[in-house]
Amino acid sequence: MSAFYNVLATNDDLPIATNLPVHSGKVRSVYWLSAKQSKRLIASKGYNVAADAPLAVMVISDRISAFDCIWHGEGGLQGVPGKGAALNAVANHWFTRFREAGLADSHIVDTPHPLVWIVQKAKPVMVEAIARQFITGSMWRAYAGGEREFCGITLPEGLQQNQCLPELLITPSTKGILKGIPNVPEADDVNVTRADLEANYRAFNFATPTDINRYENLLRDGFSIISQDLAAQDQVFVDTKFEFGYVTDANGDDQLIYMDEIGTPDSSRIWDGAELRAGKVVENSKEGFRQFLLNYVDDANILLNKKRMVERAALARDNALPLEAMQDISDTYIGIAEKIIGCKLAVSQQPKEEIIDVLDREYGLIR
Repeated sequence: MSAFYNVLATNDDLPIATNLPVHSGKVRSVYWLSAKQSKRLIASKGYNVAADAPLAVMVISDRISAFDCIWHGEGGLQGVPGKGAALNAVANHWFTRFREAGLADSHIVDTPHPLVWIVQKAKPVMVEAIARQFITGSMWRAYAGGEREFCGITLPEGLQQNQCLPELLITPSTKGILKGIPNVPEADDVNVTRADLEANYRAFNFATPTDINRYENLLRDGFSIISQDLAAQDQVFVDTKFEFGYVTDANGDDQLIYMDEIGTPDSSRIWDGAELRAGKVVENSKEGFRQFLLNYVDDANILLNKKRMVERAALARDNALPLEAMQDISDTYIGIAEKIIGCKLAVSQQPKEEIIDVLDREYGLIR
């Protein structure tokens, strides 16, 4: 059980050469490099980016977030073993598949370590594009409650929970709080229609109206590649989140790219195919952990009701989860990652020391 504790829980305290505040999210921390350091790396490594492109070192942790909170385990366990490496490996795999298929590139320019990306700064499209092949989760709850229209698309009557939809459904929502857009509330994660995007494309950071078609095609084609590849492993790609942005390549051309992460157990639902044919949903993604939490806590409404965030935060802070639950989610992440990448996952035994060593020795980024 000792290997269980080889997690990278804190990832915003590395001695990476930056003079800017470290941006630390729920899972990843971002260290923006100086213009001088960025130019040096671009020249020495030959990255296909503009010569003055801002670069950052992005370090993923093994923290587990769900319902907008970070959770921990018994005995001081502050993360899920192998989770960070699994997420990066899966995202790297799909980004590579998309690039090789001629779809689009990503914001990643280098992978110095299984837990580290070097990325270029992108101008994000302010839309989280959710693609759904099945009706489940929050959409099913809304449908069961009588809703039929989702992001301007009307679903037929008579659908059943976890049923495959007639076609892939794209349900975009706002990324962050956008102001001054007609019919779009000034709040994060608000569903929008395609008509909203077309009428206000600049407010959503699309360069041209035709890029809305481009982003939808990249989403559909990317979903299709992942779905087909997972089907070969008898896994069902249920739904996922895509994010996009703009960068400038070494030739000075602007490109619409994939960013954030793609097709990972954090950003997607993945079901076991054999179990689904037997009439049972078995999650091979973070959704399994969410279901565990809903069953584990005394009052599941705390996790589902955004008006109870104070109680939810206290619940996550004050409750150390059973080690068995943390082991289960570790097995899920590592298991699906190894299916996708087709080989054993490389998991660091001394992650922080390894990251510092490689960034110092091969990149000159440790102060």
